[in-house]
Amino acid sequence: MKFVDERPYAYPEVAARKLMEIARSVKPVQDGRLHIKKINWPMLDTFKAAPTEYKAGLDYAIAQDWLWMHESGTYAKITEKGAELFADPSGNT
Repeated sequence: MKFVDERPYAYPEVAARKLMEIARSVKPVQDGRLHIKKINWPMLDTFKAAPTEYKAGLDYAIAQDWLWMHESGTYAKITEKGAELFADPSGNT
């Protein structure tokens, strides 16, 4: 008997990859800055991640140096390593 549904973002790496996918789709405002609300809202509302799953994914992305978060927590930037995560091997971006 199964009492709890499988959570798709229960694993931090899976949540971090989804966050990076969302971040890559967001148009940067200035100097590559991404408003964090444009990343967290889709993750929490559209993809129905729990706040703890979102936070674990965000922490994982930062720890892997895929994403850099400003100390204020209002914006983030995709790092070179994070950009390489979604790089097309054929050279098309």
